[in-house]
Amino acid sequence: MPDNPKGCRYGVGEKEKGHTLEFLKRKAAALIGLDISATAVKLLELSKSGDRYRVESYAVVPLPPHAVVEKSIADVESVGAAISRAVKRAGTRTKNAAVAVAGSAVITKIITMPGNLTDEELAGQITLEADQYIPYPLDEVNMDFQVMGPSDKGGDTVDVLLAASRSENVDVRVAACELGGLVGRIVDVEAYAMETAYTLLAPQLPDGGDGLTVAVIDVGATMTTLNVIHDFKIIYTREQVFGGKQLTEEIQRRYGLSYEEAGLAKKQGGLPDNYVPEVLQPFKDAMTQQVSRSLQFFFSSSQYNSVDHVVLAGGCASIPGIDELIEDKLGVATSIANPFANMSLSSKIKPQQLGSDASALMIACGLALRSFD
Repeated sequence: MPDNPKGCRYGVGEKEKGHTLEFLKRKAAALIGLDISATAVKLLELSKSGDRYRVESYAVVPLPPHAVVEKSIADVESVGAAISRAVKRAGTRTKNAAVAVAGSAVITKIITMPGNLTDEELAGQITLEADQYIPYPLDEVNMDFQVMGPSDKGGDTVDVLLAASRSENVDVRVAACELGGLVGRIVDVEAYAMETAYTLLAPQLPDGGDGLTVAVIDVGATMTTLNVIHDFKIIYTREQVFGGKQLTEEIQRRYGLSYEEAGLAKKQGGLPDNYVPEVLQPFKDAMTQQVSRSLQFFFSSSQYNSVDHVVLAGGCASIPGIDELIEDKLGVATSIANPFANMSLSSKIKPQQLGSDASALMIACGLALRSFD
């Protein structure tokens, strides 16, 4: 497998002299992966023995409507309370957490720097030059960087990936962790967490994923995110407003249920016979069209005109038969994400329950893997 830098991480410690440039130690202690999505808090804890991972604990706790709106936390108290319930339900004693901000909340830039600088010297140089790249006052952002390797520009230079996000995006996640009894140690970017989790899917692909261009399409409650990964590195990310909430709302409208009742019925079944042909099938068709449209955007803005494989992630990936439908319509091999396929499970984990949640836990899994940097 090629060397695969895992992207940028935001420092979340005390701010010095008005600056928000903070660098975390790359080696982290035991961490919980905590994915705060539009409708749920997803907590995952992994351990490692040799080169095999084990699921120690996990929990998925629903959020009240509008607690998170388009990947921004609007009600930090509700999110904190959900995190607290997730910690209790999972039964974990680990207190340090890795969380993520959405790609749309992050500015990234690849800059060329002298290759003979230490990390400390790089940090100082980037601080001096950052206002060229960041369209916000520097005292309003959190920044971090990752050296990607030698630059194509030659000489003794390296490419450095700089990432910055408004401090409020970082601070509100750290605050939610604290309200839930955790310490937010690492703030990552969702796309990089997905890239990290992808390394667990690659062994399930032809040639172990080597040289492949793979579209990982995460269809959540309100947003669909396409991450295209070529040879283990993210080359394209795009978010679109579309998700399972539309199916829940149609169930609610069609059958006169509350939003909560509709959500339960969607997961547990028991809806009338006309549900599949008249409600579920049109949604599956719309989801297939959305996947196709996302890929067309990618093709039109890159030198690629095809992908080798499609991986479906997010809660909507668990809809029965959606992988076969997309594979048939697109003519591309399609599978459902299961990052736990080669993991062992602690005795308190219910395999069937984890299996049904697996596709929705990709980002939580990528964050939990930060324990082993």
